[in-house]
Amino acid sequence: MSELVKRLSEGDHPVEASLRPEKTVQALKERIDRGYVHVKFTDTKGGTELGVRLDQEATDLSKADFDNQTGSVHLVGSLTLDYVKVRCVADIDLKTLTGKGHLEPVEE
Repeated sequence: MSELVKRLSEGDHPVEASLRPEKTVQALKERIDRGYVHVKFTDTKGGTELGVRLDQEATDLSKADFDNQTGSVHLVGSLTLDYVKVRCVADIDLKTLTGKGHLEPVEE
């Protein structure tokens, strides 16, 4: 397991929703609706941006009010980082589009 995967699997780390061209709640909602979001871990050298395919059953949008840009989303999805299959778990505040997240290595 790479040092990066190991580090991001230990405890929670600061994350932000990585959105282009505009960093808005509406842009995040569109990505969630498509089932694919970019989450950036900001406490690594230069930041680590990961493309996450969302697990619709594990992702929780019940605390989110997209129209008023309040509440939070609980995003869960899978990806491969440094040849290791991982699950990304991130809680993102809609007001700031930042939050906390971590990785969980997935056993095959």
